[in-house]
Amino acid sequence: MISDVYPYFKRDLVEWLRGKISVFTSLIMPATWLVFVGLTLPASFTDRYIDFITPGVLVMTVLFSSLDGGALLTYDKEFGLLTKFLTLPASRESILFGKMAFITFRGLLQSTVILLLALFLGARLPGLIGLAYTYIVLAALSLAISAMASTMALLLEDHGGYSAFSGLVGMPLFFASTAMIPYGSMPHWLSIVASLNPVSMAIDTIRATFTGNIIFTGTIKLTILAAIITGACIYIFRRATL
Repeated sequence: MISDVYPYFKRDLVEWLRGKISVFTSLIMPATWLVFVGLTLPASFTDRYIDFITPGVLVMTVLFSSLDGGALLTYDKEFGLLTKFLTLPASRESILFGKMAFITFRGLLQSTVILLLALFLGARLPGLIGLAYTYIVLAALSLAISAMASTMALLLEDHGGYSAFSGLVGMPLFFASTAMIPYGSMPHWLSIVASLNPVSMAIDTIRATFTGNIIFTGTIKLTILAAIITGACIYIFRRATL
């Protein structure tokens, strides 16, 4: 299976690295949030907002990177590349897994840059075990979001439709989470929504890890969610007419 998945992973990785401008610009938004929001926004609930917002910016980086990954599948479908891939001896699933593996790898690579920037800005980061667990949480979220993005890319007809979906989903998922403010500072209805948001699950887990408390509940929920959505995506991909 790995030998079938790797060529698709490598293809997307090489194409991404060739577009040096896209590599650079993909880091601008989260880096801007970390610098200008983390250092300048006044917060009554903490005197070190940079520590509070760093997990939120990490998750934001993975969230939008994963949603953007669905566009890659849309382009492949529109230009007929998926149809050509299906003529190869590798299974259909290897195409999907290669795409998701690249999206997750790219998100984790971008998160590493954000972590280094946060350290430079004075954020308090966890030790090696905590950092390793942070990557596990980010990977679980990335797999869940990239599976959802891939599913919608298969169901929607063109790139325009997927762009509308991505815009409709991305910002509400981020702002209806604990990325910028804790539950106690939210309106009651928003705190309920945020508590059910998988983005909040990832942020809360990473935030606890940054304070030295490794909790597994959120990670388990994210892993189960990723498995369910991936299963649905595989089912749709097997029956899709490309």
